[in-house]
Amino acid sequence: MLDANVLRGNHLLSSLPSADRARLAPDFELVSFKLGTVLYESGVALRHLYFPTTALVSLLFITESGASAELAVAGREGVVGIGLFMGGESTPSRAVVQIAGDALRLPAAALDREFKRGGALQTGLLRFTQALITQMCQTAVCNRHHSVAQQLCRWLLLSLDRTDSQELQMTQQLIADMLGVRREGVTEAAGKLQEWGCIRYSRGLIKVVDREGLEGRVCECYSVVNREYGRLLREVVHPR
Repeated sequence: MLDANVLRGNHLLSSLPSADRARLAPDFELVSFKLGTVLYESGVALRHLYFPTTALVSLLFITESGASAELAVAGREGVVGIGLFMGGESTPSRAVVQIAGDALRLPAAALDREFKRGGALQTGLLRFTQALITQMCQTAVCNRHHSVAQQLCRWLLLSLDRTDSQELQMTQQLIADMLGVRREGVTEAAGKLQEWGCIRYSRGLIKVVDREGLEGRVCECYSVVNREYGRLLREVVHPR
C-alpha cells in the first residue's frame, strides 16, 4: 500500500486535505513509463485516471492518414484521462508519454466513488479540466496564426514547466508530429533558437540554456495558458 506522502508528488493530489490523501492512498498504484508508452488509444474505454509525478504526457489527435498533432500536454500539475469523470468514458485523442517517468494510477471504480463525494478532488479535477480546455483552444489558435518558431517556444516552455529538467529527449520528427508541421519547419525553427542562444540541440536532445530568451520570443499563447492555469489552480500549480 502506498504511503499517503507519495501522492504529494502530483500537485493536484498535494493540494488535497491530508485526510483525503490518506483515504485515497490505498487505491493508488505507482507506475513507471518509458518514452513513447501509450496510456490510452482513441475511442477505447478508459479504465484508469493517471496523475503524473515525473512523467509528461501528450494528448494527440491522429488523422485517418496517420498524421498527428498535439492537443495539449499534461504533467505533475494535473491528470490524464478526463473522460472518466466527464461522463464520456473515452476520448478521440491518444495519450502518449513524452518524457519518461512515473505516475500515480487510480482505477475507474475508485475515482467514481471519490468523485461522487463532491469534495476537494472533484473540485480540483473540474478546475484542471477547464484549464486543459484553455490549453487545447490556445494550441489551435497558435497552430493557425503563429510561426513554427513561436510554436516551438510555446511547446518547450509548457514542457519545462511540468518537469524539473532543462533537457528534453526529443527528435525533430517527433516535435514535427507534436506540432503537426513538416520536419523541415522544425529544423529551421530549432536552428533559429540555437542561433539565438536559447537552446542547444544534438542527437535528439534539446537543452534549454536561456529560458528568458524563449519567453521573449514566444507568442502570447503561452502566457494565456499560464494565466488560466494560475487562476484556476492557484493551490495546485505555480507558474514560473
